Amino acid sequence: MTLGFLAEALRGHPSIRGKLAIGAATAALGLSGSSFGRPGDDAALLPRKDGGFDLLAGEGFIPRFVAEDPWFAGWCGVMVNLSDIAAMGGRASALIDQVWAPSPEAARPLMEGLRAASEAYGVPVVGGHTNYGSAELGLAVTVLGHAAAPITSFDAEPGDVLLAAIDRRGDYRPPYDNFCAALDAPPERLRGDLDVLPQLAEAGLVKAGKDISQSGLVGTALMLAECSGVAITLDLGRITLPEGATLERWLRSFPSFGFLLAVKPGDVDAVIARFVERDLSAAPIGRIEEGSAVSLCRGEERALFWDWRAEPYLRPSISEPAHA
Repeated sequence: MTLGFLAEALRGHPSIRGKLAIGAATAALGLSGSSFGRPGDDAALLPRKDGGFDLLAGEGFIPRFVAEDPWFAGWCGVMVNLSDIAAMGGRASALIDQVWAPSPEAARPLMEGLRAASEAYGVPVVGGHTNYGSAELGLAVTVLGHAAAPITSFDAEPGDVLLAAIDRRGDYRPPYDNFCAALDAPPERLRGDLDVLPQLAEAGLVKAGKDISQSGLVGTALMLAECSGVAITLDLGRITLPEGATLERWLRSFPSFGFLLAVKPGDVDAVIARFVERDLSAAPIGRIEEGSAVSLCRGEERALFWDWRAEPYLRPSISEPAHA
């Protein structure tokens, strides 16, 4: 497949185009990337008077996913929220859930998944909202955390190296593009892996990055580029695929542990070493540049995936890049 066809296929995929709804939602609420909490990041960044930052994030889940795999949906309710907090250089402290179901019996697998993940990651569910009068299952989960030295989506700068840190010791959980490496992992490994991110932030090694979300590696790169007001080129020749994955699917996959980080060239080896110590894959896969295009390259071949200035994605509406 040529890079042009690959870029076109990715641009039209529902998991990538689904993020366009964020811009419509923030516009309806009168929010922009300049608003309190900086919408467009993985979690709201809320300064504390005593130093550091509170982090607040939440996830709602596709009804079909919840109906077809309620236990895993419950697990993911915890997992993806903790990933958002880690992506911000933070540590999660508590979760609340919002559950709709026809009955307690119908909700049981979902609740069991929530409880199992809460216990595995060591972050308590402290309350929420439950309704057993709904016609079908529904789930949303909210998380509170704290960061001493945050990682944001707004601080990538031209000249930075783009690193991907991903746990590839898993497999796909059909029928979606969810690549899960968490269910069979010991709890101490799950907790220690997530803690690498705040450790890197506190050491001053990483200031910008994002959790690889449902829009996959390419969609996450686009969100990071738009929020920071930069261009990103992804070098597909440097992306290692897990066994059995095609390049197109991997570029839009949602890994249970996956982060894109913008790192200064002199810090690349130190950052990679932190992940390698925990048997996590980490490698440079691209570069941060001046401009607004997110492009794919492979050798001399190059194709435009998305230009956020010509076609806004999240619409964070920052008037000038932070690095300008």
